[in-house]
Amino acid sequence: MLNKVLLIGNIGRDPEIRSTNSGQTVANFSLATTRRWKDRDGNRQEQVEWHYIVCWGRQAEVAGQYLQRGRLLSVEGRLQTRSWDDRETGQKRYRTEVVCENFQMLGKSDSAGGRNERSRQYEDPPYNPDDGDDDIPF
Repeated sequence: MLNKVLLIGNIGRDPEIRSTNSGQTVANFSLATTRRWKDRDGNRQEQVEWHYIVCWGRQAEVAGQYLQRGRLLSVEGRLQTRSWDDRETGQKRYRTEVVCENFQMLGKSDSAGGRNERSRQYEDPPYNPDDGDDDIPF
């Protein structure tokens, strides 16, 4: 069996960084992908799909430092659906998220320079809270 997702899209909002009770860092952000096509009459059509991305550990820290709204990003991960009880209505709510296993920043670094930025990829190693390695992963 395989649970694999590969998305390329634009970041919809800056990553929200927080820590769990156990001290592990988690980052959440949205990613928009767009499907474009022409209908029978030759009119251009467009459909935007929003994806909820979750990064953990050191990868979440890197996302918080370097990712920002509007940036073109490639995300590889797996789908995970979680549920919770809505505090206001008491109803069970569900959300399907992409748990990010690695991401790659794409596109240009700045519009003023006009140079293509070297693509940078970050794959999340197994999380080790005792690892004191503060090197930038790219």
